[in-house]
Amino acid sequence: MKQLMLGNAAAARGLYESGCAVVSSYPGTPSTEITEEAAKFKEIYCEWAPNEKVALETAFGASLAGKRSFCGMKHVGLNVAADPLFTMSYTGINAGLVIGVADDPAMHSSQNEQDSRHYAIAAKVPMLEPSDSDEALNYAKIAFTLSEQFDTPVLYKMCTRIAHSQSIVEAGERKEIPPKKYKKDITKYVMAPANAIHRHPIVEKRLKEIEEWSLKSGINRIELATPNFFVNGKAPIGVITSSTSYQYTKEALGNSVSILKLGMINPLPTQMIKEFSKSVEKLIIIEELDPIIEQFCRSLGLAIEIHGKDMFSNCGELSQNIIAKAFGKNTEEGPKLNIDIPVRPPIMCAGCPHRGMFYALHKLKVTVWGDIGCYTLGSVAPLSAMDVTLCMGASFSGLHGWNKAGGAEYERKSVAVLGDSTFVHSGMTGLATIAYNQSASTVIVLDNSITGMTGHQQNPTTGKNLYGEAAGRIDLEALAKAMGISHVRVVDPYNIAECEKVVKEELDFDGPSLIISRRPCVLLKTVKAKPALIVDKEKCRSCKQCMKIGCSAISMQGGKAHIDPTLCVGCGVCSQLCAFGAL
Repeated sequence: MKQLMLGNAAAARGLYESGCAVVSSYPGTPSTEITEEAAKFKEIYCEWAPNEKVALETAFGASLAGKRSFCGMKHVGLNVAADPLFTMSYTGINAGLVIGVADDPAMHSSQNEQDSRHYAIAAKVPMLEPSDSDEALNYAKIAFTLSEQFDTPVLYKMCTRIAHSQSIVEAGERKEIPPKKYKKDITKYVMAPANAIHRHPIVEKRLKEIEEWSLKSGINRIELATPNFFVNGKAPIGVITSSTSYQYTKEALGNSVSILKLGMINPLPTQMIKEFSKSVEKLIIIEELDPIIEQFCRSLGLAIEIHGKDMFSNCGELSQNIIAKAFGKNTEEGPKLNIDIPVRPPIMCAGCPHRGMFYALHKLKVTVWGDIGCYTLGSVAPLSAMDVTLCMGASFSGLHGWNKAGGAEYERKSVAVLGDSTFVHSGMTGLATIAYNQSASTVIVLDNSITGMTGHQQNPTTGKNLYGEAAGRIDLEALAKAMGISHVRVVDPYNIAECEKVVKEELDFDGPSLIISRRPCVLLKTVKAKPALIVDKEKCRSCKQCMKIGCSAISMQGGKAHIDPTLCVGCGVCSQLCAFGAL
């Protein structure tokens, strides 16, 4: 049955039709919906893991137990999962194991633009890269077949535009796969040096075999330019491309160029590229981010003119217009509106529980080590209450190093913040190093009872699993004390005075301390909004003090404060700033 389907939903459908039985992932835009969609199929057990490393190790365990498994993450999550990935390349698998990774060119929701293709090359594992929803479905099925045929984990690469766009797919039926019997094999699965040294040659041989497979599989294909464009039996231009870049190329250039469309990014098809280059006068590589295909083509010593990053940037996304412009084609845009549309800057939601704590930190003028989550928006003006954000979990350990280097002077005026999900992901080890190595560091867990930035996924501190069912729950207070943190305080971030008082007290304490800023995300369905606040225009002195918290529900109209009743949730944080009782 043909239907319009989101790329991530199509990927999940491919898992289902492949007979996948276990999915373990960590949510990360733009990969999250693959796991959420897979959870809709009762035949697949799905879960959120504390982090990507744990998720991949869980999927590996399911593979060894004989069930096809999948692990999903975003590109920076692959950094966290790299340790098991590289050795898993040596051990191989039992039942098929597919690792989904979604890149985010242009950083729509990410802290960098890393190119995951490097991991496939470095780990020496095959990588497939679909270019639309139909391929997303079918490549997932191919990935499992490939995994089992060549005894390897398979990387399955999406990107924002493929993951979050829709196209036509033809859904099929599920193929139930009998569990594969586990066979004990110490030389294969115990990667002590004496065993691992014999596995490396197997990995190298496997890559060559997979490249041979790709030449016959149809995963890579050549689309010739229409004959009227040929000169002396050759197309003037040949393009090698993949993924969303293929779609842009087709839309911008149509059939005026010959195209080698790659579905397998690693290993690249040497012989196919050589043959393709003989059919064109000039070779142009169109790929997003790094020149991986381009550098490979140049390494082959092809007797042809090659262009790539001399025409296209290795920063940000490509587009139809960018490609058309690079080829000297008309890129006139459609009619434009003759009005200025205001930009909607990223900002914390009205009533966000993090706002009160960030206001207190801003008021105290402390240095704030930030972390990855929706609370990173605490760095945005007017709060500007964040100095550093590096990666998941880095705030606690970064603050520890900062304080060890700076001494008491730094310890008394610096804090670190991270969310409840991030704490479980990779913040616990940072807290452990603070407790173990005894820096007088004050750290804050912003506990909003959900994984907020990626769309309200459960985590090990919420007491619910992916399906919303009752699950094991980590007690943050008990955990911190068990780790050796004697000072553990809980505050309500809607109470600015309490936040300010507790932060000051813990900064004055000569030892490690943890503050838990606890209030559920205002967007949770279980959170009921209070009536919107009203401005008493007679009492308002137009001092704009209420504007200093940066709430989107508050503005100035006619020289007086104004509260938008459609946005205000009645949190009352702004009223604590008004000295005249106008709110």
